[in-house]
Amino acid sequence: MLEKIKETAHFIHQVIQEQPDFAIVLGSGLGALKNEVQPLQVMDYKDIPNFPQTTVVGHGGQLIYGLLEGKKVLLMSGRFHYYEGHSMETVTFPFRVFKLLGIQNLILSNASGGVNKNFKVGDVMLIKDHINLMPEHPLRGKNIDELGPRFVDMSEPYHKKMLAIAEEYAIQAGIPYHVGVYLALQGPTFETPAEYGMVKAMGADAVGMSTVPEVIVAKHQGMDCFGISVITDLGGPDISYAVSHDEVLQAANKAMPHVIRIVKGLVKNYSN
Repeated sequence: MLEKIKETAHFIHQVIQEQPDFAIVLGSGLGALKNEVQPLQVMDYKDIPNFPQTTVVGHGGQLIYGLLEGKKVLLMSGRFHYYEGHSMETVTFPFRVFKLLGIQNLILSNASGGVNKNFKVGDVMLIKDHINLMPEHPLRGKNIDELGPRFVDMSEPYHKKMLAIAEEYAIQAGIPYHVGVYLALQGPTFETPAEYGMVKAMGADAVGMSTVPEVIVAKHQGMDCFGISVITDLGGPDISYAVSHDEVLQAANKAMPHVIRIVKGLVKNYSN
């Protein structure tokens, strides 16, 4: 795996020739952020050595290197999910590569189901913590010491300074937002009413099928992470209505302007 990571990082570095300030993951239906970037290089996943391929509608398949608010960013348009049949090693492979490219700051977006009674569809939640209920841990197996330690400190999975800057910007810009805990399940089914109730009882505000493995691997490597969720549906033990992936994408599109403004504000105002 280490040789593959190095090979992929070398290929990307030869293309971009610079060290990005941020890596940004565009989640379900959140791809419009790429229209805000001044592109310098665009790489299709299929042309990058060892890179997996996306299979989910709403997820592109490109790495886009360019400028956003004067900062150098590498956009991952389309992520990989455990429910697609990928191993956790594959799901988190790009984040190993990002670290070898010298990237310290990671911004992740996703679509999620809300269980907090104060949430409504189309709301934005800044992630302050997470609960990992994925059936396989991304660090399971022999540790590669060159990548990170065997046992990883997770006392601050989401960088407090990044969160504070995003909150400050949202308040100044008049952008409504929530701060909450994200819980990760395997998917690909949406949750049952009872499962939504379990998520709420466990102390989470939203539930989804991504992000957490990526953050764990990023923290294994000492990266700083910021997460933002779009609430695309609501659920609970007393709520029972149908939800589809199309509806998730529609809700994500509704919230897109707020997500874009918050991410741009964070990129502009944050420095290590």
